[in-house]
Amino acid sequence: MFDSLNERLGRVLDRIRSGGRVSAADLDVALREIRLALLEADVSFKVVRRFLDRIREKALGEDVLKSLTPGQQVVGIVRDELVTLLGGAEAGQALDTSGSSPSVYMLVGLQGSGKTTTAGKLARWIKKQGRQPLIAPVDLARPAAVLQAIQVARQAEVAAFEHDGSGTPVGRAKEAVEYARQRAHDVVILDTAGRLHVDDDLMAELAEIEAAVHPAEVLYVADSMTGQDAVRSAESFHSRVTLTGVILTKIDGDARGGAALSVAEVTGLPIRFAGISERMDGLEPFDASRMAGRILGMGDVLGLVEKAEAAFDADQAEKLERSIRQQRFTLEEFRDTLRQLRKMGPLDQLLGMIPGMKVPNGVEVDSKQFVRLEAIISSMTPAERKDHKILNGSRRKRIARGSGTTVTEINRLIKQFVQMQRMMKKMGGSPSKRKLGRLFGR
Repeated sequence: MFDSLNERLGRVLDRIRSGGRVSAADLDVALREIRLALLEADVSFKVVRRFLDRIREKALGEDVLKSLTPGQQVVGIVRDELVTLLGGAEAGQALDTSGSSPSVYMLVGLQGSGKTTTAGKLARWIKKQGRQPLIAPVDLARPAAVLQAIQVARQAEVAAFEHDGSGTPVGRAKEAVEYARQRAHDVVILDTAGRLHVDDDLMAELAEIEAAVHPAEVLYVADSMTGQDAVRSAESFHSRVTLTGVILTKIDGDARGGAALSVAEVTGLPIRFAGISERMDGLEPFDASRMAGRILGMGDVLGLVEKAEAAFDADQAEKLERSIRQQRFTLEEFRDTLRQLRKMGPLDQLLGMIPGMKVPNGVEVDSKQFVRLEAIISSMTPAERKDHKILNGSRRKRIARGSGTTVTEINRLIKQFVQMQRMMKKMGGSPSKRKLGRLFGR
């Protein structure tokens, strides 16, 4: 995500940090490079110009250029302005739950933007908040669209308003709301048909649906890989229906990031959610501050901690903490920890959340490596998993044959395990914001 932009901005900001005094000429050179990086990332020219003007105005103040750490202050200004560009505090704001039940959330957007999959992800996220969502397909134009929405609902483990695809979108939307009211669903997610913003008839249909069901939220689903097209279309949709926010999809596959960096400022709409993976749990509230940190290579420790806390089973974490406290962290616990880490998501995303660490361009992170490590540990005897020090040469050869690996891999695993022991001692127990923060120097 934002690979090219991250790399180029990182080089510019590293030079600013490492330098001593920052002159106006130095600042002009840095801003010129930032400008090129943003334009190549498909950020709107007008957005880039306003963004750089704000940075220049703040950075040229005497308090900055004459301070003892001007480089750090300039970097801080760039980060703060990037947060503002991404929507600031308004980004990721909570969905509207006021008004009568059920709350209706209407998803709109271009064809192929990922609305149906997003409906499933959003429903899954809402369900985790303790609510009872219902996915209601009202796309009656695309063949098998209703069936696809029903299948997505099953994957997300939520209810769907099932029908045969006949009738009208407006009629089906009204029926879905009544269906939800009768069955105690407090949220209805309307999955509308994709449409071009220049199609007057279809855009009028959206306005009719909005008038019929009075949605609490009308969320524009934008494919972040389409860049400025997504931004221009959002403006057109906003002129026909009352958009309340944006959901960016496929952000994990967007190496440029232009849509994410333009849509909030151009449309005035907050980015509410971002699709970070293809999995049904791959949707998260958009946080401008964290996203700015990732773009600038500063990581997202808090996001990493939250993933850890969500993935780690409470009982298992307590057991792990006892083992560490009693200094008996074994390969058995190591294997259990690896299994929990696999639940946290793709490894390249996790690495990108650690400050100063990212996967180099073109390098793929093999998530199957965790599976191989588990296979190695599972091929050991209980005694070997309890005490790795008894693993002599012959034992390691036997384990390698049993797990389909090599002795070199066994040796590497033992080295990683010892490092894990030291790390867990530093943490002093189960994952928590304070302990993981301390681990990463925060």
